[in-house]
Amino acid sequence: MGLPLPEIPLCLLFLFILPLAKSASDYSTLVYKGCAKQDLSDPTGVYSQALSAIFGTLVSQSSKAKFFKTTTGSSQSTISGLFQCRGDLSNVDCYNCVSNLPILIDKLCGKPIAARIQLLGCYMLYEVAGFTQISGMEMLFKTCGGTNVAGSGFEERRDTAFSTLESGVASGNGFYTTSYESIYVLGQCQGDLGSADCGECVKTAVQRAQVECGSSISGQIYLHKCFISYSYYPNGVPKRSSSPSSSSISSPSGSGSGSNPGKTVAIILGGAVGVGFVIICLMFTRSLLKKHDGKRRMYKQCHAFWCSISLSFHGNTWLFMRSFVQITERRWPLKD
Repeated sequence: MGLPLPEIPLCLLFLFILPLAKSASDYSTLVYKGCAKQDLSDPTGVYSQALSAIFGTLVSQSSKAKFFKTTTGSSQSTISGLFQCRGDLSNVDCYNCVSNLPILIDKLCGKPIAARIQLLGCYMLYEVAGFTQISGMEMLFKTCGGTNVAGSGFEERRDTAFSTLESGVASGNGFYTTSYESIYVLGQCQGDLGSADCGECVKTAVQRAQVECGSSISGQIYLHKCFISYSYYPNGVPKRSSSPSSSSISSPSGSGSGSNPGKTVAIILGGAVGVGFVIICLMFTRSLLKKHDGKRRMYKQCHAFWCSISLSFHGNTWLFMRSFVQITERRWPLKD
């Protein structure tokens, strides 16, 4: 009597492991942190409770809004906080991005009287009542590509794109993207900023980019109330997917290529694992069909197995699997 056949669901377990090879979207990449030097004096835990409430409210609101601002606590322990997601993120991506921020604030800053964490796709800040306010035009962070564009005319073309950005962001609900002759630009203002103030903030950010980055191939300028970024693509601005999360700010490395090496490696590894898994299962199935008598049962299980696999693999892969099952049935015909 042959050994009992293994249950197919054990093999299907691998289907849930394969997606783990997919890398996190780059909207969760850390851009910068800002942590106040003074820690919270909280012997009774009142501030900690208020801060926890702020974080909970902001995270929950991020599933249905791109910007939210709130205040909590008593008059002696008031804390205000807000979050904002990039305008082209979906509600799901916004929530996923914002959900990381309370953890990062605690990890990178601890519990100071004020903190701000900026990711590529979102940011969050909080401050205790009485914290010194700064100008909305103050620059918090900048990064410029390490490569300068060769040839003449680049800065003129970039400035033309900037000009379009300045007018577009003020009339586009505080978020705007455009491209002009291989240059892609993006700008966004804080959600509670009026149109006039938004336009002025972006104009200031553009001026800082022109001075700070010169002819750099890419740059990002973050002011307190707005930010802009630009990237130059020698072969033309690539078409962006309709998925909101696919439209991303160029990385601080300033390569301008729009590539993500970590993502590429993850895709390659995921593909290799998938191909290897299919080959192993094919060999395993063939061996069982040759060695065991329960062919009818095995065929039915394999058929269900390949149907499940087809949910994850498409096109030619599915045709290959179907052909294998057909060839197997002809080679070892099933008997009632």
